[in-house]
Amino acid sequence: MDGDNLMEPGMKTVAEIKQAILALPKAEYAELVEWLYEKCECEWEEWDRQLEADIAAGKLDFFKEQVLESKRKGTLGYL
Repeated sequence: MDGDNLMEPGMKTVAEIKQAILALPKAEYAELVEWLYEKCECEWEEWDRQLEADIAAGKLDFFKEQVLESKRKGTLGYL
């Protein structure tokens, strides 16, 4: 899929989009799933880059401090 606008003129709700997706032939449904997977994977890669930059900049140091404080208090639990 090349990013074409897939919405029909009358499609305005998520429910309508879901219904249209369910009506797709198997091949087109598979193409849509592949496109969505690729789109999400790109977004996860960007999220990873941003997280790494935030860590390097010290923006998440407060998490470490919270964990160390919980450990000192004996309230550190397991996820």
